Amino acid sequence: MKKWTSAINYLIALVMILCLNFILPRLMPGDPLLAIYGDEAFIAMTPELKAELISRFALDQSTGQQFWTYISSLVRGDLGYSYYYNAPVMTVVLGSLAWTVLLVGLAIIISTLIGVVLGMESGYRRGRPLDRALLGSLMFASGFPDFFVGILLLLFFGVVLGLVPLAGVVTPYAGYSGLMFLADLFKHLALPLTALVMVRIADPFLLTRSAMVISLGEPFIFTARAKGCSDRVIRYRHAGKNSLLPVVTATGMQLPHMVTRALFIEIVFSYPGVGSLLYNALLTRDYPLLQGILLVLTVTVLLVNLLVDILYTRLDPRIAYAY
Repeated sequence: MKKWTSAINYLIALVMILCLNFILPRLMPGDPLLAIYGDEAFIAMTPELKAELISRFALDQSTGQQFWTYISSLVRGDLGYSYYYNAPVMTVVLGSLAWTVLLVGLAIIISTLIGVVLGMESGYRRGRPLDRALLGSLMFASGFPDFFVGILLLLFFGVVLGLVPLAGVVTPYAGYSGLMFLADLFKHLALPLTALVMVRIADPFLLTRSAMVISLGEPFIFTARAKGCSDRVIRYRHAGKNSLLPVVTATGMQLPHMVTRALFIEIVFSYPGVGSLLYNALLTRDYPLLQGILLVLTVTVLLVNLLVDILYTRLDPRIAYAY
C-alpha cells in the first residue's frame, strides 16, 4: 500500500511539473523573435519572413495546441527544437548536462563528506575550542554569496597568482588525452568546485552537529558506554550513524539549490554547464530549451527524492513501519 501511495504521489508531482513547465516560460514578457534576432534584425525583417519564422517555431498555434504538441512530443522522447542553438533540445541539454553533473555531483559529495565528519567531531566536542573554531569559521564562510566567493578565488588564484585557468572546462585545441586530459579538466574545475564546496559545507556541518548533540543524550549512548564501547565506536558507529538521517534528507532537498548556485558559478567561470545554458535560454526567450532544461532538472530532483526515500528506510528501518 505504501509503495502504491508513493508511486501516485510521484506521478501527481510529475504531472504538475509538466503543466508548470509548459505554462511558466509562456508567462515571461517579450517577443521570442525579438530576443533571438535582436532589435536591428527584427526591425529590418519583412512581414513574410516574420510569418515564416513564426510558423517554423510553431508560435502561430494556440496554447492548447502547443500543449498537446508538447505532451505528444514528450511521449515520443522529443523535447523540441532550440530556436537559439538551431539544434534539438535534447542534444543541446545533454551537451551541457554532463559538465554540470560533474561539478554539482563532486561539490555535493565533497561538501557532505567534509561537513559530516567535521559535524561529528564538533558535536562530540561541544563547547570546546575546536567546536567554537569550526562553528565560527564555517558560519563566516557560508555568509558570503557563492558568486562572490567565486570572484575572489578567480582574482587571487587565477589573475594574481596565475595558478589555474580563468575560464572554460578544458584547454581549447590542446589535444590532451588520458591522464593529461584529466589533469587539465581538474585544473579548470578546481576553482568553481572550491567555491561551491566552501559555501555549502556549513549545511551538512550544522545538521550533523545538532543531530550529534541530541544523539549523545539518548539512552542507547549510555548503554553503549556501560557496555565499555570506545569513544571512537560511540562517536561514529552509534551517535554518528544516527545523526546521518537529517543530512541524507537535506542533501536530496538541496539538489535544486545547488543547481541554482551552480548557475552563478558557471557564469563567473564561463563554465559550459546547464546553468550557463539556462541563462542564455532566458535571455533569448528560447521556450523549448527552457522547457527541456526545467524538465530534465525537475525529473532529476524527483529521482533523487526517490533515492533518498529508499536510502532513508535503509538507514532507519523504523521508518518503513511508520505508515
